[in-house]
Amino acid sequence: MMTVNKQLQGDKLTVAVEGRLDTTTAPELEAQLKDSIDAVTELVFDFSKLEYISSAGLRVLLTAQKCMNTQGTMVVRGCSEDIKEIFSITGFSEILTIE
Repeated sequence: MMTVNKQLQGDKLTVAVEGRLDTTTAPELEAQLKDSIDAVTELVFDFSKLEYISSAGLRVLLTAQKCMNTQGTMVVRGCSEDIKEIFSITGFSEILTIE
């Protein structure tokens, strides 16, 4: 189960993800991002209510990061220790900007 709450302010998009980002929910997030990030220069993920992220979720983040590399910045905020550990183990803490 996952809830996505998007908030657009000018060219900054904040995407709050709640619940589990896994093989079941990742395609939904990917589709929502595809529709939204074309015109933004700042993408912020709020993971303060994210409980779990799988490799499918990581792939969505990687795709978003590649896109934002050409058009602006991307930041991941509010990660729990568990999520930070997953980013660390997978090497994503080197790729992503985590605050």
